[in-house]
Amino acid sequence: MIILDAFNRPLHDLRISLIDRCNFRCPYCMPSEKYHHAYQFLDKKEWLSFEEIVRLVKIFVQLGVIKLRLTGGEPLLRPDLDVLIRLLSAIKGVDDLALTTNGFLLAEWAPRLKAAGLGRLTVSLDTLDEAIFYRMSGEKGSVKEVLEGIRAAEKAGFDSIRINAVIQRGINDHTILDLVKYFRGTRHSVRFIEYMDVGNQNHWDYSQVVQSSEIITLIDSYFPLEQLKNIKSGETSEIYRFKDGQGEVGFISSVTKAFCNTCSRLRLSADGRMYTCLFATHGANLGGYLRTSASDEFITNFIRETWLKRDDHYSEIRSKLRHTPQALPKIEMFQIGG
Repeated sequence: MIILDAFNRPLHDLRISLIDRCNFRCPYCMPSEKYHHAYQFLDKKEWLSFEEIVRLVKIFVQLGVIKLRLTGGEPLLRPDLDVLIRLLSAIKGVDDLALTTNGFLLAEWAPRLKAAGLGRLTVSLDTLDEAIFYRMSGEKGSVKEVLEGIRAAEKAGFDSIRINAVIQRGINDHTILDLVKYFRGTRHSVRFIEYMDVGNQNHWDYSQVVQSSEIITLIDSYFPLEQLKNIKSGETSEIYRFKDGQGEVGFISSVTKAFCNTCSRLRLSADGRMYTCLFATHGANLGGYLRTSASDEFITNFIRETWLKRDDHYSEIRSKLRHTPQALPKIEMFQIGG
């Protein structure tokens, strides 16, 4: 079954936040001054159980979902995660099962994730400079530990890992080529992401955005590039390959090249709220229906009706909203993943 929203966009991708906690405190996502040791995160009883997640995924698959991505917070903090992955990987109709992590715990988790049936990994790594990493992670973890996690994932059988790097002007933009040089010649690929105004805590300013076009020009001047493909429907990255055959890099340009018109993603928070946009101001309480004995038919219809009414296109109107005094409160990124 294919369902289309108000802009004729199908539902193909489901991103599931497994936990609202993280072991990092990145300023652009979860700044430590707000999310300190006394901050009240969700009680564990509020998290969707594995059984509830599996039930929902089976319903979403019937509505057209073929791709799942597990996120957080930091998903590797969720106990017995490999049990859930094994259950999800067995669901007929799921063509792509992926997970996004900061990589800090990846060394110990990688073999279990692969054995359980996880298909793909994305690791967030904004810089290879230890001092800058320490600042950007909220003084948590280290580049050394993340790279050890990536090597462990390679050994476990993840031979093509995506590396996500959020680039901020004046923060880590001068370390772009370090990432390129390190992963060039491997099967892994770096995705450079324009700094976005996700959530309400990062004090986003357009002047901190390094446009993808600028990064492409920089990389091309050292390592000539050619565009491999344009953004396909439902995809977020523009892909370029090195002309000498030493791999590829990607660019996610949500600020300067909005791709709202092909967005096919829906997000679930750890407590089961359903968000139709990364920049949504509110979510539908799907988890509440799960816990009031609602039937699969009721939940299916609720999801369908929510998607049919979906008309989100925040990135396309961001430039207009920037110049208005009214700020829209948005869901925080750590609650629904990236």
